[in-house]
Parts: sequence; C-alpha cells; structure tokens
Amino acid sequence: MNLSQREHIANVVARIENRNAARVVNPQEEAVQASWLRCVSEHGLDPARLQDARILPAHQLLEHRQQLDELRFVAQHGLQTLYQQIAPAGYILLLADAQGVAVDYLGDANAEVSLRRAGLFLGSQWSEALSGTCAVGTALATGNAITVHQTDHFDATHIPLTCSAVPLFDSQGVMQAVLDISALTSPQPRSSQHLVMQLALGQARRIENAWLLHRHRQDWILKLSRTYAWADVHPEYLLAFDVSGQLVGMNQPARQLFSGRDDLLGSPLSALFRTSIDQLPSWLNASEVHQLEDIRGEQRFFARTQPPAAPRIRSAEVKTAPALAALSGGDTQLDRQLQRATRLLNTPLNVLVQGETGSGKEYFARAFHQASSRRKGPFIAINCAAIPATLIESELFGYLPGSFSGAGNRARSGLIQAAHGGTLFLDEIGDMPLEMQTRLLRVLAEQEVLPIGARQAQKVDLRVISASHHALTERVAQGAFREDLLYRLQGATITLPPLRARQDINGLIDQMLNGKALISDAARQTLCCYSWPGNLRELHHALQYAQAMCEQGMIQRADLPDALQLPQSVAPLSLSGEAEALRRQLNAVGWNQSEAARQLGISRMTLYRRMGKFGIKRKDA
Repeated sequence: MNLSQREHIANVVARIENRNAARVVNPQEEAVQASWLRCVSEHGLDPARLQDARILPAHQLLEHRQQLDELRFVAQHGLQTLYQQIAPAGYILLLADAQGVAVDYLGDANAEVSLRRAGLFLGSQWSEALSGTCAVGTALATGNAITVHQTDHFDATHIPLTCSAVPLFDSQGVMQAVLDISALTSPQPRSSQHLVMQLALGQARRIENAWLLHRHRQDWILKLSRTYAWADVHPEYLLAFDVSGQLVGMNQPARQLFSGRDDLLGSPLSALFRTSIDQLPSWLNASEVHQLEDIRGEQRFFARTQPPAAPRIRSAEVKTAPALAALSGGDTQLDRQLQRATRLLNTPLNVLVQGETGSGKEYFARAFHQASSRRKGPFIAINCAAIPATLIESELFGYLPGSFSGAGNRARSGLIQAAHGGTLFLDEIGDMPLEMQTRLLRVLAEQEVLPIGARQAQKVDLRVISASHHALTERVAQGAFREDLLYRLQGATITLPPLRARQDINGLIDQMLNGKALISDAARQTLCCYSWPGNLRELHHALQYAQAMCEQGMIQRADLPDALQLPQSVAPLSLSGEAEALRRQLNAVGWNQSEAARQLGISRMTLYRRMGKFGIKRKDA
C-alpha cells in the first residue's frame, strides 16, 4: 500500500464518520458521498481492504453476453464510432450489463496487461457491492450518469482511474446496461472529463434510439422535435404506438417530457396529443413536416411518422439459402443450424463454427460465403494448425522488403489483405500461437492490418469465419487462447453435428457416390450403423475405397474398409458413443446447458435427463 492509498483511505473514513458535518459542494460530490455511505452501510465494504479486479471466467461471461445479445448487436456500430473518437486520448470503452459485468470491450491491445489488472477489461465486475464507488456501479445504483474521477473511488486500488458512465434504458424505462469510458490515467481536475461525459451521453442516447426503433419496428413510431430544421435530421422524442394506438414504448427524453405522469404506457395516442392513430397514415406522404400539439395545447412539436415494418416471417418459415441447404440431406439438427446461418448471412457478425474434425466446417464456410453478399469477393481459407509458427506472421500479415532475414527485395501482401472485400476463413483457430492472436485481435478491432516492417496500417474490409474442433472456452481456461479474441470471433456460433448423430446419412451416401456406383442394402446398413469418428471425411474416403474395390459398379459389404467390417448384430454407436456426443456438444457451447438444449432442439429437462442417464457432470468433460 503506497502513501496516496493510505491518505485516500483516511479521507474516506473521515468523510463517513463526519458525514453530517461534511460540506457538500455540488451534486457530483453529493452522489459520491452517498455512494461511499452505501458501500459501508449496505454492502459492508471496508475502505482499508484493497480489492483486486474481479474478472469472470469465460463460461460465466458467455451467459451474461448472451442475455444482452440483441442490445449488443444494435449497439455495435455506435460503440465502434465512439471508440474511434476516444482511443487517441488513451481511453477504453466498456458496455456493462445490469449486474455490472463488462460484456463488450474496446481498448488498446498493447496495454492489455495494465488494463486487465485495473479491471478495465472484458468480463470485469463493477457493481458497487463488489467494487465500491465506481462509475458503472454507481450509475447502476442511482440510474444517473456519473463521472467517478480518481479519488472519488471508494477502493484505493482504483484512485488512478477516471471513469464516466451513462445508463442505457429500454423503451419501457428499465435500465439494461451501462456505457462506460475509462482511462488508466488522466489530468487531476475532474473538469477534464467533461467532454468525455458529453460524448458518452450523446452516443448513449443514439444507441437507445436505435434500440427502440429495432424493438418496435412492428409499431408506429412518432418522431418529435421542437425545431423544424431538426425534425428529419435528429428528432428529440421517439414514441412507439401499437396498431390500436396505445403507447408501448418511448425514449428517455420523451419519458422526461411527460415526467409528471406515471401511467403513460398503455395510454392512447389521443390522450397525449391532439391527434389519433387513424391520422398517422395520412402524414406519410406529406411534403412538409407536420405540426402537433400536446393534449393541453401547451407544447407544440414538429412531427414525422414511421409506419410498422412488414410482418416478420416466422423462424419456421425462413427459407434456408440454397448454397447452405445443399449441405443437408434432411437432418433436423443441421437444418436448424443452417436456418440460423441464413439469418446471419448479411449481418456484420463474425461467425465461429464448432464441430468435430471432418464434420464439414470448411464446406460450411465456403457455402456461407457463396450465399452472402460478399460472394463476389475472395474466399481465403487458412489452416492455422498447418502453417509453421515461424511463417504464420508473414503469411497472414505480409511484409515489406528486407523487414526480416529472408524477406527478399519485394513487398508481399498477406492472406488477410488477400481477403479484402470477401471472407477470411481461419480453420483450427484454436491452434494459432498466442502472439499471433494479439495481432489478429487488432485486425478485428480496427479493421486494419500492419505488415511486418511497416509503420502505416492498411484498411481491410472482410468477414471472418473461424472454426475449431477444440472447445475454445477450455482453451481460454488453459491459457492457450485469448479470451477477448474469442468474443471477437464468436459474434455468432454455428455447431455442426457429428455424422453419427445425423439422420441424413443415406442421402449423403448417394450424394457422394453421385451415380458412379450402386450400393447393396447390406453395405448401406453397415455404413449407417458405423460411428464415424472421422465424420464426413471418413465417409468420403470409405466410399472412394469401396468404389475401387467393387466389381461391376456394385458396392458390397465386403468392399468396405476393414474398420467397417463389424458384425451386423453390433451397433457401433453404443450408449457410450451417445454420451461422448453429448459431452462434445456441451463442450462446444462452454457447458451452457440452455444453449446446448436449444441447439439440440430439446427441452432443458430432456437434456438434464440425458445427462443423468449417462452420468455426465461438468468434471467429466
């Protein structure tokens, strides 16, 4: 404990003991003092006890991230835009959920060690109950934006930090998350953070508005402004009304506009303004902004309306993209994954493909690329386990002449640059060396690549699909894979089922033979009963072998490879095989049992019964 920490602890204790006599100068100091009191009286924290940063393990963080998936998707562009504004000044950006857990993080990869130690990192916990007075925790406790600057923090561990946080509310006024801008060091005066807070407030409001428009796209949206010039460009108030004219949501400024009323939700449009829901369609074709008065005639606004979007097609009716549909011969589990993939085709999300070796991960990636809007761009596939560690940096990032021994006298573009405008497929990403993971993280975060020996980064536009037969959450726990990289890659996860669990093996056999040979019923039955540890790759090789061995174009059971020559009465996929398949599925989703049940198309209770049947527990994984 250093001198400044001891002095801070003494100051906190003195302020708490003499709270009645303490002179509060402004609302900021009042909020900080109230938080210090809560830390002691409600949370039982001791200012003399220093707390290390608390960062959740990967599997727990995944659950927090999944619960906020929709907001994170909508907020992605806003977070990137804000980070580009603050990064040159050394700030990082966190998005924390309602429990104070950082579920998104944008920061300098070169300062990772210091940021992780300070808790300014993905998975960090910043509730008042755990960390004392802090921007995220105090914003959650009060519902108000706040800057907690240096010695405003309760815990002396955090006094070098400056943090400005703004709560994010949904359209019903429920706090869902907190947007936080923080820095490891800053100038001493708290006023130095005024501009940072204004940037955070502005972007938080834009994210809330985007979220409201996304959540209420099936409703009428009334956009109001007090000035004519801003009615189209940047409306202040957003209100959502269902088709019957009842208020179903609004943004924070609109909520403040009607702050004297507690019964707003469910109110008809005609109870708030001098109009009705039946009049809104007539405003759509108006060449000028419409003028609108509140019901009391006290306030006048300039208004625009946005009609409900066309009804969404239900998930069961979504037609899988043809290029993806061709991967399945009618397997229910795979069809469900391909249908999800179709929804993801033209989103900005990176995709992680999980599946056993030989289960068709690269086939999926190529089909996904072909079905997407990037189909005219290049598809670059890289096997991260096949490139020697000594070459992987130059292969991926390229280099300038003479930048290292053997570089040659010509610059060479890397494979990442070659994927510009298209799709980069990183196979066996779990085997990428850690030092390369750091450089890849920068590519994903900044959308730029720095060749070896270069000083100027080059912008790249690409979509990343990665694949691994490893459970990457386990690789993170082993220290072999970067946690922050995992969450950059895992914008969405597609899990390909093993061949032994698929219902369409007959169709796959016919597809692979492609009319080049016939197959007897006995041989087909043998193929259908085999457990296929090598999955599709092994089936393909087995059929190629059988075609070479067979006579007169008819594959008999005796023509199959020796490994398949099992007694007809023996079912190779025993209960132990089913148990292993279930373990792999659980590993693939980081033992998130809700997600495993969803991907398997079963209820959680069915999953629990199967786990009990096979004696599967977490320690067995």
